[in-house]
Amino acid sequence: MKRPPPDLRDTYDRLLAAFGPQHWWPGESPLEICVGAILTQNTAWVNVEKAIANLKNAGLLDGERESIRRMLEMPDEKLAALIRPSGYFNLKAKRLKGFLRFVQDEFGGDLSAMWKEPLESLRFRLLDVYGIGPETADSILLYAGGLPTFVVDAYTIRIMTRLGVVDEGVTYHAMKELFETMLPTDVALYNEYHALLVALGKDVCRPRKPRCGGCALRVTCSNSRA
Repeated sequence: MKRPPPDLRDTYDRLLAAFGPQHWWPGESPLEICVGAILTQNTAWVNVEKAIANLKNAGLLDGERESIRRMLEMPDEKLAALIRPSGYFNLKAKRLKGFLRFVQDEFGGDLSAMWKEPLESLRFRLLDVYGIGPETADSILLYAGGLPTFVVDAYTIRIMTRLGVVDEGVTYHAMKELFETMLPTDVALYNEYHALLVALGKDVCRPRKPRCGGCALRVTCSNSRA
């Protein structure tokens, strides 16, 4: 830690005033959100939308248990073809099936039953599923399950590093713990905060040539070029 962190609630308020509510995560059902969380790995969301549209057109996101069963029974290459727009489609087909198999085997294909498991235990088990890392697990738990776990991504780490809150190379766990320690345990707050950090990271606090002059956080940023 470089210095005492800024008021994260103030940071949130500034971002909300600048960007407004983000209505994130886009998805019409918990299953669709889970699928999106897996498909969005290493790609832009616009590509995920195309893959999800293919799954919907194939009738694979209509009903939770039936959709899970049908996707599990589908040959890997056929499922991969449907999600091709998301990139790394062969790998993601295996990861998607790994998650769906977990839901099927452990909870009878019932996501609502999965959310009833204690958060810490469920998160630990999800991280043991093939292809599910911390960011994907927390996205599934927060956005699909409505469970209070903060999602950290590259945007979060970049922004907090530039604000001088953390050192370069901060771990996912340390960044997550910082937010969960300094903020009230609030699903809606965690949801909106992460979405606002994504908005800032995409449009303003970019990896190269950040637009510091138009940044809502420039007065608190040690790296500001304003």
